Amino acid sequence: MTTPRDLLITTMDVRSSRPVEQGALSLALAGAELIDLIDAQALTLDGDRIVPGPQWTLSDRLLNEAMSSLIRQAPYESVGDWLWRRGRGLAAAYLADLEAEGQVTRRRHRWMSVPTGRAGLVDSPARRRAADRWTSGEPVLAGLAAAAGVHDEPAEEVATGVDEPVATVLGAVIDAVTELEAVRQRRSIEEAAFDNIWRGE
Repeated sequence: MTTPRDLLITTMDVRSSRPVEQGALSLALAGAELIDLIDAQALTLDGDRIVPGPQWTLSDRLLNEAMSSLIRQAPYESVGDWLWRRGRGLAAAYLADLEAEGQVTRRRHRWMSVPTGRAGLVDSPARRRAADRWTSGEPVLAGLAAAAGVHDEPAEEVATGVDEPVATVLGAVIDAVTELEAVRQRRSIEEAAFDNIWRGE
């Protein structure tokens, strides 16, 4: 299993004070991919620029897809730009992969043969591994989960002791999630104002 998969499983398994927003989760998953690719020596960071290393086949399909999509020409891509580009729809892609592998099931309606309702995790080695990583307080997973909104502790406080490249990625994830929330709030205010105009308020 990989850090993105462990992160997705954690968001589904850990009770949160509020629902984890899919956009924030997708950004955090893109950050998790970068961290795993750094660990696999598939890339390095030069400041906040992603410098690809040798390309080879990894054991995970989506990580391979991530590695193949790295920009390999200077001045290279910033971590922030990567999160926005790669993160689009990434939560749904990882969920679909887990579902295809039988790690996730959906309840079936008693009168219908098609799956309906929310996805639920099955008991599996992958789920237990993610749970062990979470309960141990492993800082990378804890920081990414905090950035995605799994709990209310600031990501910077739970992700202590990580090395500089990981800290750079985590910082970019936090910034991107904050920006996403600001955009969402601004749209909500604008939509409320528009509704008030139509109602004559």
